[in-house]
Formats: sequence, structure tokens, C-alpha cells
Amino acid sequence: MNRRELTLGAAVSALAGPAAAQTVPMGAPPQAAVAAPTSPYYAAFNAQLTRLPAAIQPDVRAFYELNGWRPMWTADRLRTLNLASARAERHGLSRSDFFDFVGLAADPDSADIRTTAAALTYARVLAEGRVRPETVEDLWEMQKNRVDLPVGLNDALAQNKIVEWYEGLAPTDIGYTNLSAGYVRYRRIIREGGWPRFVARAGTIEPGSSDNRVPAMIARLVAEGDLSAADGARLTAQGLVYGPELQTAMRGFQARHGLAADGRIGAGTQSSLGASAEDRARQIALNLERRRWLKRDLNPERIEVNTAAAIMVYWKDGRPVHSNRVVCGAPSTQTPSLEKPFASVVANPPWYVPAGIARREILPRGPAYLASQNMYVSNGTVIQRAGPRAALGYVKFELRDSYAIFLHDTPSKAAFNLSMRQRSHGCVRVQNAVEFARLLLSPDPTLLGQFDDAQVSRDTRRIQTGREITVRLLYWTAFVDGQGRVAFREDVYRRDQKLAEALGIAVSLPTVVDDGTAVANDVGP
Repeated sequence: MNRRELTLGAAVSALAGPAAAQTVPMGAPPQAAVAAPTSPYYAAFNAQLTRLPAAIQPDVRAFYELNGWRPMWTADRLRTLNLASARAERHGLSRSDFFDFVGLAADPDSADIRTTAAALTYARVLAEGRVRPETVEDLWEMQKNRVDLPVGLNDALAQNKIVEWYEGLAPTDIGYTNLSAGYVRYRRIIREGGWPRFVARAGTIEPGSSDNRVPAMIARLVAEGDLSAADGARLTAQGLVYGPELQTAMRGFQARHGLAADGRIGAGTQSSLGASAEDRARQIALNLERRRWLKRDLNPERIEVNTAAAIMVYWKDGRPVHSNRVVCGAPSTQTPSLEKPFASVVANPPWYVPAGIARREILPRGPAYLASQNMYVSNGTVIQRAGPRAALGYVKFELRDSYAIFLHDTPSKAAFNLSMRQRSHGCVRVQNAVEFARLLLSPDPTLLGQFDDAQVSRDTRRIQTGREITVRLLYWTAFVDGQGRVAFREDVYRRDQKLAEALGIAVSLPTVVDDGTAVANDVGP
């Protein structure tokens, strides 16, 4: 046994003293607990409670009320709690932020209640996240996860399932568990020394050219798994040439980062190569936090839009069956984080232009511009008639109570080919939107027929979906892709930066490099 284990063992013995002396069975159901006023520990615990952080006091009080205000932490339970806390790294968390068993043992009189406070605080972070999402995003309306933690901890102690209870508090879906495994892997990369710093320079490293940064590039690709260690060693021995094998590995890196996978190492790719292993690990931790905010039970049929990656995924029967590129809000007009039910499909929709867009971008151009865009003014509202050049294209996907945020088709197809597709006024433009609408309506041939008829006649028609489909607008800058790789996107909305500041995490993420220009006459929502 090493010194740390001896120290922890002594701390556990000291912490468990009062609880071990109890004759009432630990974790006994509430009806078997000693009534609070007659408990010899009630007065001391009640006084100690007021010295805890205010946010945790209600949970701690509820826990001890369930257990008759008795000490609860035996030596065996503390050892199990230590095992549970040792898994904190899997969740992008540091155990030392929550538990100091040696420090708790320094004051045996308050050790039990402070251990309970630490246990419940850690549980709250796993179950619901560390910060309130509304404090770090301007508009966040998702369904939060909620757990009765005092009851849960009480039951876990009674059933001797502390580790299992903690592991069940965090999300257990494949998106979270795969990203969690990715975090552990990046922490291992850091412990092994990370990768050499890649220094960005003006210009592009073209295929077939030579560059003294090639060894650093190879080391980076090997560390993240875009290139095998054996191939990396062989290519390093060949010198500074940016050859075909290295170009293939680089295209994989570019695809994983949402960049144009052309093998040319321009400003965007150099910026992504400049991120350190520590920065990427911290970015994963931020995204694990975002996932903990959300409720665990999801509609098996849903549409999820990752606004950081500008990608949409359609889930049916609990699995992803279809994906599209999308264009979402520009940094100045961000698509918010929303979770709303999908109400209906509108074939050939007119566009009722929001007042702000009309005032800033349309009306100042004069009547000739309105006429050229098939627009007119009615009761002070600018309206664009349905048609082939209409900003909403041939279909609109309506969401209920969504702050005028919706999904739609667009005549501006060029933006779908760009890497940076955050350039709308906040709504989400869907690639191949008509085909996607047909997919959603296909379970009911009657509804699909109505939609197809409207597409032929070009009449405006609203078609109910016949079922509720949840739409979730999310912001994931780190996620696991379909090939099991951790994929990254740059923090185009600066939400990683704001969340990191709230969590007290220092990050230095690459800057976003725009690979396109504004699309001509692109004034859609």
C-alpha cells in the first residue's frame, strides 16, 4: 500500500467514526429512521447545515430528514464513494473539485455532513450540469434533466449501489459515452506529451511541396489517429515532402474538422492544426457539460441540428437514418438552442419578412428592388410571394412557439458547399429540403400525395405531419462522428469561450476562418 492509499485509509477511518457507532441499520427506509427532534445529532447537523453553500442546503436537509438526522458514512460507504469519484475524469471533471477525503477527516464533527454535501454536489453536476445554460447562452429553451438526488442517494446507500447510481446520473446515450471515451483518450495523449506545436504562416502548403512543418504535422496526425504510428515513422524518415500518403491522412483530418477535404493546407486547416491537445480535451469537456443539461428520455423520432457543425440528422426509431448539410445563423444572428415540436410542412410558402430584416436590408433598396424580388408591402409588412426565387424555397418546416425560427428550403444552394455555413439570419436552411419533406411524410401516402400535388401545381398548402416530431437545435463543437472519431468544429458563436469562463476553464481555441463570401441577393431568414 502506498502513502496515498495509507492517507486515504486513515481519512476513511476518521470520517466513518460516528456512523460506524450507530445501531440503526444504515440506509433504513424513512419510516425506520429516528425522528429528527430526538436524534442526538440533530442540533449539531442543523447548525452545520447553515455553514454549507446555500445552493446545496435543501438537498442535504432532505437527505438527513429521510434518515432521521443520523450519520450515514461508514468506512465501506466511503471507500465506495471514493471508487465512484475516481471515475470523474470520464466526465471531463476533476475529482479534487468535489472530494477531499483527507481534508474532511481533519474535522470529524462535521465530516459526515460535509461528505454528504460533496456527494450531492458531484451528483448534481453529473445529473444536470455544473452551470445553468441560461447564464451562458442568450436564448436556451431545451428540456432539462431533473433528478431527486436526496432520494436517489438514500436508495443507493440502502442498496449498496453507490457507484452504479453515480454512473446512471450522467447521460448513457452513445453520443455522450463515445465523447467521454474521447476525453479519456485526449487526456492520455496529454500525459504522453501531446503533440508538437504547429505554427501557422501565410500561404498554403500545397500537395507535393516541401515544408519544415511536415514533421510536426505527421506527429499531430499520428497522435489523433489520422495516421498510424508505423506510417508516421516511415513518412518522417522521408523528409519534409508533403507527399500523397500524408495528403490522404490530412484529408481525413480536414473532414473530421469540417474543413474542405482537399489536402491543401490553407488558413483554416493551419488554424485547426494549431490547437493543442489540452485545448481539444477542454473543448470535449465543455461539450460533455452541455449534454448533461439535457433530459435523458428522447423522442425516438426527432430532427437534430448541430448549429456548430451546420449538420442536420434525422432520427427514427431511436437511430440516425438521414443527414443533410444545413445553413444556420451567422455569428451576428445566431440560431438559438431550442427544442420545439414540428407542427406542419408548408409547400410553396410565402415569406413574411421580419421587421428588422425589412428595415435594414430590403426597404432601403427601394421599390425596384422589391419588385425584382417579387415582394410587396401589406399593412406595413414586407411579403415575398412564393416562387422559384422565394427565400423559403419550395418548403417550410414549421415549429410551434419557436420565436420565428424554422427550417426551410432555399434557392441559394451555393452556401451548402462551404465549410463555414453559419450565414443565415437565424433560421435553418436545409439541403435537399423537398426530398427531406417527402421522407417525413412518406409514412402516410395521403399526406405525401398532397405535398407532391402542391409541388406540381406550385400552390401554397399547409400539410400536417400526422404525428409529433421533435426538433432540437443544438451546439456541439466536439462530437463523435459516424466513423467513431472525435470531430471538432471551431467556436463560431463563441459559446465555448463563454461556457469555459463560467466553469473557470482556460481555453485557447483556433479562430474561425471563413472560406466563402456572401451569396448574391441572399436575404433569406
